[in-house]
Formats: sequence, C-alpha cells, structure tokens
Amino acid sequence: MSKRDYYEILGVSKTASADEIKKAFRKLAVKYHPDKEGGDETKFKEANEAYEVLKDAQKRQRYDQFGHAGVGGASGGGYAGGNPFEGFNGQGFEFNFGDGGLGDIFGQFFGGGQQSRSQQRGRDVETQIQLTFEEAVFGVERDLSFDMEDECTHCKGTTVEPGHDLKTCPTCQGAGQQTRVMNTMFGAIQQAVTCETCKGRGKVPEKVCSVCHGRGTERRKQTIKIKVPAGIDDGSTIRLKERGEAMANGPHGDMYVHIRVKAHKKFTREGDIILSEEHVGMVEATLGAEIDVETVDGKVRMKVPAGTQSGTDFKLSGHGVPHLRSDRRGAHIVQVVVDTPTKLSKKQKELLEQFAGSKKRSIF
Repeated sequence: MSKRDYYEILGVSKTASADEIKKAFRKLAVKYHPDKEGGDETKFKEANEAYEVLKDAQKRQRYDQFGHAGVGGASGGGYAGGNPFEGFNGQGFEFNFGDGGLGDIFGQFFGGGQQSRSQQRGRDVETQIQLTFEEAVFGVERDLSFDMEDECTHCKGTTVEPGHDLKTCPTCQGAGQQTRVMNTMFGAIQQAVTCETCKGRGKVPEKVCSVCHGRGTERRKQTIKIKVPAGIDDGSTIRLKERGEAMANGPHGDMYVHIRVKAHKKFTREGDIILSEEHVGMVEATLGAEIDVETVDGKVRMKVPAGTQSGTDFKLSGHGVPHLRSDRRGAHIVQVVVDTPTKLSKKQKELLEQFAGSKKRSIF
C-alpha cells in the first residue's frame, strides 16, 4: 500500500512554515495518542513519521524532490507495543523521538505511558556495544559475557536443600504479610507489610540450600549470544526479555543492550538513507561523465549528466539501509561537488578566456 503524502497527513500546505508544521503535529499527537481514550495508534505513528521529516529542512527538501524514497520511509518515529517511546518488545528496539519537549507534553497529558514493573523479579542488566557503520547496516551477531546472579544449580532456585520441602512461615502463618501498628497524631494506624521472614511467599524452607544459603542464586560467568538486526541505528536499545539476573522463586530481570555506531569516514545516515559526496572536475560536470561511487555494497557506476551543477543530488535506489524487519532498503543519496581548478597552465587559461569571450551575454 502506497504511503500518504506527509503534508496531507499533517493537514498543512507544501508552503507551510516550520511553526505551522509543529503546531499541526502537536494537535494530531494529542488527538491520536494511543494512551488516550479514543486514540489511534496507526494515525499517531503516521503523524509522527511525517513530522520527523518535515521538521528537518534538509529532509523536507529531499522529500519535496524525491518523495518518500528520498527520506528513507519511516524515520524512526514508528513503534510497536503499548509504549510509544519503545520500539519493539521481546528482543526489541527503543527509539527516541528526539523532539526536545514532546516527552514532557505526553507526560502531562498521559503520564508518559510507562507501565509499572513488579519488584519480585531479578535485577535488570545494562551493557553497551559498539558497531561499525557496516555492521549497523547489515546486522551482526555478538557474544556478550557477564558475571551475574543466575539460578542456583543445587536447589534450582527454590532455596530449599534437595530432599526437603517448604513449610508454613511461622512469622505470618502463611499469610505472606505482617500487620504493623503505627502511632500517629491521628491515633494508632494498622498497616499490612510484606513478611520479612518469607518475603511474601507464606512458606519457608525446612532446610535452606547448603550451596546458596537460601538465596536461590549463584554468581557466575555467562555468555549470551545477541543478534543485532540489519538497519539498527546509533542510540537504539535492544531488550532481551528475562536475560538479566535471577532471583529466588521469581522471573529473571531483563537485559538492555545499548547500541553505539562508529562514525564513518565517508558516509552519514538519516533514517534509511545513506548520504555521501563525490567530487568531479569542472570538465566532467560540463561535458558529462560516468563515475565510480563508493557505497556500502561496493563501487557503483553512476552517470553524471552534462551541465551538472555543484550540490546536485543523485539517488541510488536500494543501496541504503535496510528497513527493520523487512527486506526493503532505503536509497543512497550522492551529492556531486564540482571542483574548480586553482592552478592552470597558460594554455588552459587561454582556452578558458576564449570560451568566456565566445559566450553570448544577455543585456539583462
């Protein structure tokens, strides 16, 4: 299905100012935010994608020139799952909208859309890996090693010595809670709190594990293989569900892998678009030529038409960044820079002077 025009999505004209575009987006964002009753996730995502392009002068210029292909399709504004500020769940990806203030707006209206996490789970683990530009484009597999709490191999995380069972907690009598009385200026107030002996389970071991001493976990080195998908961007985060630290009688925490991408000496990236420059001589630009252009796929032959001006953009379709969870790829935009010679021989100067003298000049 073809994408709708970004100006049409925001309800503005193609000559709209940056301020008009911003106001139009914020109005739609509040209207369609999925955390709001009656919100529309699809329209919210669509509006955000349009705004991410049109708020940027360079992206907007390329969109006006090349359409959706010139800005790499979705530009990081999309999301899946309940939280619009997270990318995907499971081994997911989190992207920052980068709007410098929209987070505060959404926090005011909708509380930020964050979901509370149960405390009865293992600790989350965070780490960072650095990728080359090419690894981010094509994807890569990495082995990550950690020293962290894992399930006790002796008691299998139950805290109980093998051959023994759990018994009713003598402190809370199996309720998992204790009642405390607090004396306040309003009188005595009763408060139910988690039992300190059984930690809310209502049961305790007949005999604690002789290896972990009732903790249910052991600290040891673990190696985790992570598959970084093609097209991931700098600043993204991969979430590995329940691959964090273990805890007794509860689920593991999550692991968050933050992605950093090294800068490339020749390429830059905007969404699914790769940008680069190629220099050509004045004669080549004037008469036209074919040049070899460096891309992430190797060298590609590109035609430079006669009369090409410095700063002209050319699009190499299918040589950009792959779309996440898709086989499609963005484009590679090549900006041609025409080099003017600074040192000329006497003969070259004479030829240029003859050329300048033969040009027909308009009286206007």
